[in-house]
Amino acid sequence: MLNDLIDNILLEYSYIQLFGLSFGYFMFLYFGLAPLFSLLCKYLAKKDLLHLIDNRKLKPGQLTFEKWHSLKSIIVFGFSVVPVIYFIRMGWIDLLPDTWMNILIGLVVLTLWNEVHFFVVHRIMHKRFFMKNIHYVHHKSRTPTVYSVYSFHWFEAFLLSTVPITIAPFIPFSILAIFIYPFVSILLNYAGHCNYRFGSGKGDNWWLFGTHHNKHHSKGKKNYGFALNFLDRLFSKPNH
Repeated sequence: MLNDLIDNILLEYSYIQLFGLSFGYFMFLYFGLAPLFSLLCKYLAKKDLLHLIDNRKLKPGQLTFEKWHSLKSIIVFGFSVVPVIYFIRMGWIDLLPDTWMNILIGLVVLTLWNEVHFFVVHRIMHKRFFMKNIHYVHHKSRTPTVYSVYSFHWFEAFLLSTVPITIAPFIPFSILAIFIYPFVSILLNYAGHCNYRFGSGKGDNWWLFGTHHNKHHSKGKKNYGFALNFLDRLFSKPNH
């Protein structure tokens, strides 16, 4: 039954319907999961399992600003499904069977590709022109929150939405891996914006998910990676 539903969506749904499904999915990921993730962080911080990074108070109106720009980003993200489905229908993207192994491997590959994709886009966004006219929106959140995750200028949101379409034509994936990945991505994104250090609270280890991007918001430079910092270690010195 699940396979029939997937086939029906891939082959029969109009692009307007596909946009609606994608838009609703990203709305749930953002407005549904953000408050839950925030509550979890506060609970773990009380248990001394997480450590606050930046104790500065939020700017007045910051959350409203973040949610408004995130809503515009979600509209852009909603359209990201259209080229993927179009390429599938044209036979330019091959799909693997939706086995657990294919889904797991697909999620790992997409996660690693997103690290590369995000690093490149992020470095471009820090060039003077893009920083002044586009990326400044995201850096309005000097003290990041879980609501900062999608707070972008629409053009940056568009660039970041191209993760699946820039790899799926070259590497076959399970369609469920492509569908599930935004959920994995936003959890890592929450970790990178929740303003808590994951781990012991000491050191600068690559596996402290999200720590480096949280620090990037307060410093405004370096630590250009998404969840990990291995590309920063290769191409630049991480902040301390």
